[in-house]
Amino acid sequence: MLTSAPHLGDVCALLAGRRTVVLTGAGISTDSGIPDYRGPGSVPRQPMTYQEFVASPQAQQRYWARAHIGWRHMTGAAPNAAHHALVALEAAGAVSAVVTQNVDGLHEAAGQRELVTLHGRIADVVCLDCGDRTSRATLHERLEALNPGYGDGVYAIAPDGDALLEETAGFVVAPCERCGGRLKPDVVFFGENVPKPRVERCRSLVDDADALLVVGSSLQVLSGLRFVRQAAKAGTPVVIVNRGTTRGDELATVKLEAGCAETLVPLAESLTAA
Repeated sequence: MLTSAPHLGDVCALLAGRRTVVLTGAGISTDSGIPDYRGPGSVPRQPMTYQEFVASPQAQQRYWARAHIGWRHMTGAAPNAAHHALVALEAAGAVSAVVTQNVDGLHEAAGQRELVTLHGRIADVVCLDCGDRTSRATLHERLEALNPGYGDGVYAIAPDGDALLEETAGFVVAPCERCGGRLKPDVVFFGENVPKPRVERCRSLVDDADALLVVGSSLQVLSGLRFVRQAAKAGTPVVIVNRGTTRGDELATVKLEAGCAETLVPLAESLTAA
């Protein structure tokens, strides 16, 4: 890591002429109105684990009641300047791929082409019993019909589109239309493993990259940290842009304490003009 205080110029100089893979976390979406788990000012929160979700109908009821309200907020979010800067970097050939830990769909909405959604997409729903996949928008319509007027009002929104709601006993959960089974958003919950083919795809992208840029992630979970470790072990330069410490700081070639958009927008201007 650089011994003097790094600045944006160091990031631009390091990444210039390198085909970079970008790993993004929740911090890149905060400017779109979606809160993150661990950024400055974040309220401590323990999300539902996969083990909790599958353990009981009551846990599934609690999850879907809160997620039903939160979905309205998620669908109103739009890509911000940081997302658009990554699209510009990809178009210029400076970014070869984006691996995102986010499930909000904002990279897709911005037009990112080479994208791996490491933890899945909240816009998709899967049946745990028969494997059928459906649209979250369609499920939302079904839940609206089963729970008319439910959650009308103003609620605080947590990361991943989860509303802060304590009483959920009256909520009616929709079963799978094919088999009557349990529906779950097609995302990787805490305590659940990322599908192996997805991990291998990311490993291949990092192997082929000239640099790894981490943006807006504290790297607290292994699913993202493993790629930083992989790059560092191979001698591939690692740049981390995040407000606050991360688990990968000691592995970084450059660590920049800065916001996502305030870094990516001038970075795109610099690298696309080169």
